[in-house]
Amino acid sequence: MEASNQSTVTEFILLGLSAHPKLEKTFFVLILSMYLVILLGNGILILVTILDSHLRTPMYFFLGNLSFLDICYTTSSVPLVLDGFLTPRKTISFSGCAVQMFLSFAMGATECVLLGMMAFDRYVAICNPLRYSVIMSKAACVPMAISSWVAGGANSLVQISLAVQLPFCGDNVINHFICEILAVLKLACADISINVISMGVANVIFLGVPVLFIFVSYIFILTTILKIPSAKGRKKAFSTCSAHLTVVIIFYGTILFMYGKPKSKDPLGADKQDLTDKLISLFYGLLTPMLNPIIYSLRNKDVKAAVKDLVSQKCLTQ
Repeated sequence: MEASNQSTVTEFILLGLSAHPKLEKTFFVLILSMYLVILLGNGILILVTILDSHLRTPMYFFLGNLSFLDICYTTSSVPLVLDGFLTPRKTISFSGCAVQMFLSFAMGATECVLLGMMAFDRYVAICNPLRYSVIMSKAACVPMAISSWVAGGANSLVQISLAVQLPFCGDNVINHFICEILAVLKLACADISINVISMGVANVIFLGVPVLFIFVSYIFILTTILKIPSAKGRKKAFSTCSAHLTVVIIFYGTILFMYGKPKSKDPLGADKQDLTDKLISLFYGLLTPMLNPIIYSLRNKDVKAAVKDLVSQKCLTQ
């Protein structure tokens, strides 16, 4: 075995947009702007759900968790991406890479579970409104939210523990903006079958099961709404879950677009697609967190009213 293959990798080089330096400044400004919108929008949503007494309900409790989750998810990767655009040599230590993968993986899995729990909240509110306050009590909501965070963290711990135990003894160049786990696994100089199987099982649990649960929940929700005699009543009932449904469609629709499109067999086309895949992956991590507060603000009168009250109070104190 050659000497280069015997050395242990202590850091990784993130390729990012190194092959397209002219694009780096443009994307730096664009991504920084999106990140600031994410921090501002989700930060305001968290504030109004805490400060406004009218929003202290299970629906807004889960929404506050979702906003905090989106801030954590983007913060786990965006600063690294922005630093990479400004730094000629884009490196990250092995331990830093492991931490970044853990946080991103944990936040993604947690969001899948949380969206499923939010669907259950809407199901109970529309299909069983008389028992809503009993079923979705604080004693039930808090453990539900905690369990989603614990489940996401536990899954990430398993996946990253398996990944860091692999030997990395050759190429240390990650063809990505961040330490994306699939890109990292490609660099391992050992069999990754266990990692692939483990991630496959995790995808079924954290992607497949929540999607199925959300789908079944909305079948019951739509069936109940259609039974409401008045058009006004149907519109009011649907408006309470339209924001969540929109977020779910964007979240899972982007995932399906990312992983469901065919791969190019032409070498030149593959290079272009490789750049496209990296950019889609990057903006996927920004698009949903940026749109969530906008969607909930535009489609929810209570949130709009709470935001207006918060802004007016801020203006009065100045």
